[in-house]
Amino acid sequence: MYDTHYGLTGRPFQLTPDPGFWFDTATHRKAMAYLGYGLAQGEGFIVITGDPGAGKTTLVGHLMGRIDRERLHVIQIVSTQVDAADLLGLVAAGLGIAASQPKAQLLGAIERGLHAVARGGKRTLLIVDEAQSLPVDSLEELRMLSNFQAGGYPLLQIFLLGQPEFRHVLHGAGSLEQLRQRVIAMHHLDPMGVEEVEAYLIHRLKVVGWDGRPSFDEGAIAALHVWSGGVPRRLNQLAARLMLHGAIEGIERFGARDVEVVTAELDADMAPPAPLPEPVVRPLDAAARPIRAEGPPPPPSQPLPTDSMLERRVAELEERLEAQDAALRRVLTLLVDWVENDARPDKTMLRGSAA
Repeated sequence: MYDTHYGLTGRPFQLTPDPGFWFDTATHRKAMAYLGYGLAQGEGFIVITGDPGAGKTTLVGHLMGRIDRERLHVIQIVSTQVDAADLLGLVAAGLGIAASQPKAQLLGAIERGLHAVARGGKRTLLIVDEAQSLPVDSLEELRMLSNFQAGGYPLLQIFLLGQPEFRHVLHGAGSLEQLRQRVIAMHHLDPMGVEEVEAYLIHRLKVVGWDGRPSFDEGAIAALHVWSGGVPRRLNQLAARLMLHGAIEGIERFGARDVEVVTAELDADMAPPAPLPEPVVRPLDAAARPIRAEGPPPPPSQPLPTDSMLERRVAELEERLEAQDAALRRVLTLLVDWVENDARPDKTMLRGSAA
């Protein structure tokens, strides 16, 4: 919507990483320098860390657009708790090797695959993203792979990209000492400074045909930096919503107040939902109350009877049953006698009839 309103040819602030929008901040320029240095060395590990949204994936995409594919074979892995066996399988797949074989045979096949790439005039680069998710055993397996050589030259170089906690993983596990010794460069992607924000926004707008509208005053730039913390993904998120707000309200130049309105909306959107209210229990109306039969109130609860009391009550019940049984017999006897006498013919009436 806002791209049409401002005459743009695309969305400048999409959240999906796109190397086409690469912008050389000071920290990204330094990271690229370290990656270039590592490629020139052709060995060891390069470690790049950064907070979520700092631009690690965009950095890799930009690097892939600059390398010489005729001289470098690249294997990319996004790590999500990949154990050592699965990691070897992914490396093997990147070399066109079947992973369904015992570990010893798989390692031999990987080494032969790396030699085959080298004979073709290429080096192999393994890039592992989200490296903080790798178990220590998997990192140790990567170190073992880095041992493969041909004529004294390493066959595999490894770039590890991860969130800041990956540094704690590297320095916290004593078993990773040999891997740490092979790290030839390490860099952390810092957030942008406030002085870089405007240039970043203008750069991305120009990629999609920006003609000078909208623009941002100093207050808007400062407010954008405060809310985003200089993290590219958060800055993109805020700038996209700000542009939408501007298209709806017809704003050509954004100020601090416009940014405050949008950040209030974003904060409300991301706030946790309020807890559900407790159910209200109301007394039943007289008409809705259940009807109880009239009668005396129930007797108060009595203590449980003892064994002797139970025996006495059972005896009393047996006596009552025997008395009722005797009474029933007498009543039945009287009924039988009455029926028999009533059914016998009247002798007087018989004699009168005979006469």
